Amino acid sequence: MPDGDSIEVEGKIVAVLPGTMFRVELANGHQVLAHISGKLRKHFIKIAAGDTVKMEMSPYDLEKARITYRMRTPPPGGFKRRPGGGGRRR
Repeated sequence: MPDGDSIEVEGKIVAVLPGTMFRVELANGHQVLAHISGKLRKHFIKIAAGDTVKMEMSPYDLEKARITYRMRTPPPGGFKRRPGGGGRRR
C-alpha cells in the first residue's frame, strides 16, 4: 500500500492479546485489532494496557491497524531529572 493511502489515528490500548496483537480503542469509541510495526519490534519498544499509540489504518479495512508509535507519558508525581544524569557516583 502506498504511503499516501493510510489513515493515521490515535488510540488507547485496552487489551494485550497473544502474538503481539492489541485491542485499541479510538477516540470515537470504536475498537480495532492492531499489531506492532517492524521498527517497534526491532527496537524492543514495550507496549502495555493504558498506553496511547499512533496507528495506521487502511481505508479498505477499518477493523485492523498497525501501531507505529507509542506516545510518551510524563512521569508520575512531578519527578524531574537532575542535570548531569543524577546517578550515584562511586
